Amino acid sequence: MGGAMTFQESLKLRLDIIKPSIYQVRDFLNLKPPRLSPGIRKLVDLLHKRHIPVFLISGGFKCIITPVAGQLQIPLDHVFANRLKFYFTGEFAGFDENEPTSRSGGKAVVINHIKSVYNFKNVVLVGDGATDLEAAPPADAFIGYGGNVIRQAVKSKAKWFITDFNEIIEVLNQ
Repeated sequence: MGGAMTFQESLKLRLDIIKPSIYQVRDFLNLKPPRLSPGIRKLVDLLHKRHIPVFLISGGFKCIITPVAGQLQIPLDHVFANRLKFYFTGEFAGFDENEPTSRSGGKAVVINHIKSVYNFKNVVLVGDGATDLEAAPPADAFIGYGGNVIRQAVKSKAKWFITDFNEIIEVLNQ
């Protein structure tokens, strides 16, 4: 984006070009079901076994993210992402501009919300992008992830950078 427009403006511009209908979203999910990154299921299962809550915070769309949450047994109220809006006909009607994840700095807003609502003292954020970096702080620790794509800005600014979730599992099991 180069800073010329806000995340929300960019999101609106891209969606106004694509105008995805509910039917196109469903077809996409049927043709390309979400694939989990290697090791993430094992990591989330370990966190669940230790009664450590897991949240998904994404600048993507809930309709794409919720199947991932289902695969990982993450409660839907632990999913924070953008919501597409559709008319009764199924045609694209916009997106929910009130979702914090639709705005620059929105992930930080979500983390502050989670810390407040759940009274968490520490939040660890694992992310692969610039908007994840923006959220640390308020996240108390940030782990950069490059298992799908390595972004140099994330790699250089993260105190801990991984390409495999097993690296976190090994540390948790020590």
